[in-house]
Amino acid sequence: MPIPSSLIPSRFLTLIAHLIIVIDIFWSRRNNVLACLPPTYTPQEYQRRDTELVVALSVTLGMFLIELLGFFSGISMFSSTQNLISWILKPAHSGYWISCHGGCKVKGCTLPACVEVVLMVTVFVLKKKPL
Repeated sequence: MPIPSSLIPSRFLTLIAHLIIVIDIFWSRRNNVLACLPPTYTPQEYQRRDTELVVALSVTLGMFLIELLGFFSGISMFSSTQNLISWILKPAHSGYWISCHGGCKVKGCTLPACVEVVLMVTVFVLKKKPL
């Protein structure tokens, strides 16, 4: 299987795996918030960290929605540029985030979602073929 066509299933599996990780973090939110707090903390500190985590994970899920919409609609499914960007950045970012931050900080990888929006604008507004 040539490399460009093998990126399609790889991108799909990477997107779904990252989505499952984010949903799992949502379900175990309490444990992740407690891991970020010192042994003695106030309820205000807990609430602040919990709110930060909920907002960050909600933004991440919104970016997933954009990417999955573009992928399943076929706009970016065959775009080798988008497939490569998504395939490289999702696992690299997830591994870095989990190993370095231990769940205490959530930083979204926005480049794949931004490229997806550019592809959607290119197709729907400019009426051109995707990149």
